[in-house]
Amino acid sequence: MALVFMYGTLKKGQPNYVRMEDTANGQAEFLAHARTVERYPLVINTIYNIPFLLNMPGTGQRVLGEIYRVDQKMLEFLDNFVKCPEWYQRIKVKLEVQDGEGGSENTLKLGSIMETDVYIKTTHEPEWLQKPTYECYDTNGDHELKYKDPV
Repeated sequence: MALVFMYGTLKKGQPNYVRMEDTANGQAEFLAHARTVERYPLVINTIYNIPFLLNMPGTGQRVLGEIYRVDQKMLEFLDNFVKCPEWYQRIKVKLEVQDGEGGSENTLKLGSIMETDVYIKTTHEPEWLQKPTYECYDTNGDHELKYKDPV
């Protein structure tokens, strides 16, 4: 089992969350909401309005997202879905748990710092850095950059 931080279209309520729920892709269990410990630029780019977390720690904002525990089958599905390693790299980032205290043994402790995998863009065009950065991605956000499925 692996821990993965989702910040974009694969979060609850976003266009690709159905892929996380589809057990044909593997198992994914939501654990907690979290925020990156370091600041990163989260930008929306391409004609499809895809959210990208750029591998530039210390720039941008502390990004909000969701931590999932996934099995190997789901991890392989996610790698393929996000085109890792062509578009994204899967690297470790430190997160601060924003919620999660409760009765379940799988619940993470509020305020705890942990490290998980995240899909991050390690290469980008210089003009991407001129784009607005976001703390939290939502396809229906005020930015008016609704996600368009590239398929």
